[in-house]
Amino acid sequence: MGRAFEYRKATKLKRWGHMARTFTKLGKEIAIAVKAGGPEPENNPRLRAIIATCKRENMPKDNIQRAIKNAMGKDTSDYKEVTYEGYGPHGIAVFVDTLTDNTTRTVGDVRSIFNKFNGNMGTQGSLSFLFDHKAVFSFKKKEGVDMEELILDLIDFGVDDEYDEDEDENEITIYGDPKSFGDIQKHLEENGFEITSAEFTRIPNDLKEVTTEERATIDKMVERLEEFDDVQNVYTNMKPE
Repeated sequence: MGRAFEYRKATKLKRWGHMARTFTKLGKEIAIAVKAGGPEPENNPRLRAIIATCKRENMPKDNIQRAIKNAMGKDTSDYKEVTYEGYGPHGIAVFVDTLTDNTTRTVGDVRSIFNKFNGNMGTQGSLSFLFDHKAVFSFKKKEGVDMEELILDLIDFGVDDEYDEDEDENEITIYGDPKSFGDIQKHLEENGFEITSAEFTRIPNDLKEVTTEERATIDKMVERLEEFDDVQNVYTNMKPE
């Protein structure tokens, strides 16, 4: 397995550890997709991708349908994607992705946690060199498919030439340029692949070792950040256990 796959596998257990908050965050992403492209998944590629992720995370069908219905009556035009970054305790880099309609509230919430854990928030983009921003697709492997040929086709869309295979789930995971998210999804769908998860992620390019005590403190900081509804994901360059 590649570095990206192992990191995502280790951290996803924590990131999606609280189902109620997970469904809230996914519901917000559904709302944004519905406002942008309508409530019909067959006519809205981004909504199809989010629904695949919802199913992957065991979000009940009723919850998904309710989120789509609710989105039709909400004003999500003011939502903005804002990132915050800085150093947490023990010199660990922390990257926070948010989706907010009130940046004053959100930056105050995020800064309060950095301060509580003796961290230091930096300017936007100051730590981006420590993380690779990727579009990530997982899909069911089809019998008889030449993966090298598929990857060669996808390289034109900015997909990395390395991929991960989960034999237990019979799934392939690929990583590519976030700007090509829609094109990658379209290519997979047009070639008959069943997408099981589609998301954006940040993968640290240099993992830092920590002690058991240091890990506990950093995990606590991440948990406190994830308690805010505006926070979609939190990433660190702490080496997984």
